[in-house]
Amino acid sequence: MEYTVQKLGQLAGVSTRTLRYYDEIGILKPARINSSGYRIYGPAEVDRLQQILFYRELGVALEHIKEIMTAPSYNGAQALREHRDQLLDKRKQLDLLIANVEKTIASTEGSMTMTDREKFEGFKQNMIDENEKKYGTEIREKYGDDAIDKSNAKLKNMTQAEHDEVTRLATEVTSTLAEAFKTGDPASDLAQKAADLHKQWLSYYWTSYSKEAHAGLAQMYVDDERFKAYYDEKQPGTAEFLRDAIHIYTGCSQ
Repeated sequence: MEYTVQKLGQLAGVSTRTLRYYDEIGILKPARINSSGYRIYGPAEVDRLQQILFYRELGVALEHIKEIMTAPSYNGAQALREHRDQLLDKRKQLDLLIANVEKTIASTEGSMTMTDREKFEGFKQNMIDENEKKYGTEIREKYGDDAIDKSNAKLKNMTQAEHDEVTRLATEVTSTLAEAFKTGDPASDLAQKAADLHKQWLSYYWTSYSKEAHAGLAQMYVDDERFKAYYDEKQPGTAEFLRDAIHIYTGCSQ
C-alpha cells in the first residue's frame, strides 16, 4: 500500500513536518514523487519509519540514527532484534520502579516495612542500565564480563551511606582536579590528591583495585571521545591531565 506524506503521518502519529524533515536530511526518502508533486511512500518506507521511531523511543539522537541506518552494514532484521532486547530491558526497569512505588505506598500506609536499601533498588538499576548503554561495550572489552558484572552487583548492594559517600567523593574529585589543573603539573601534591580521591571513588565500584587497571582506565578517559568530552567540558585538556596524574600516582603507563 502507498501513502502520501499526510496519510503516513496520520498512520504513524508523526507530523508531516517531521516526515519532510526526514526527507531533507536523507534518513527517510519517499519511494517516488507523483505527477502532482506529492511524496509517495511504499512498504519499504513504512518499515524504515517504524525503525526510526523505535530508535527515537529508545532515546537515540536523530544524527546517530542516520549514521546507523545509512551504514552499509545496516541489517533491518538484526536491528529489530536489538530493539526487542532494549525494550525488554526498559520494561524490566519500569517493572522495578513500579514495584518500588507499590512497596513505598504500602510502607507509607503501614501495611509493610521497607528497608532503606529497597527504597533505592530501582534507581540503582537505572544507573547500571544507563552506564551499560553508554559504555558497556568498551568497558566489557577492556575488563571482561565477570569484572563488570561484579561491579554492577556491588553497586546494587550499596547502602545509602555508601551511596552518599561515593557521591561526595565524585564531587571532591571534580573540584580538586579543577584546582590541580591550574597548576599545570600532574605531579603536584594537589594533582596527586585528585588521583588518590579518584582511587577512593573507584573502590566503591570495583571489587578489587589494581594500579594497572587504574592506569588503563585513565588512558581510556583520553582515548574514548565520550569520556574525554565529559572531563574536558569545562576545561579542555583535563582528561589528559588526570591521566598523567594517575599514571604518576600508580607508577604505570599504557
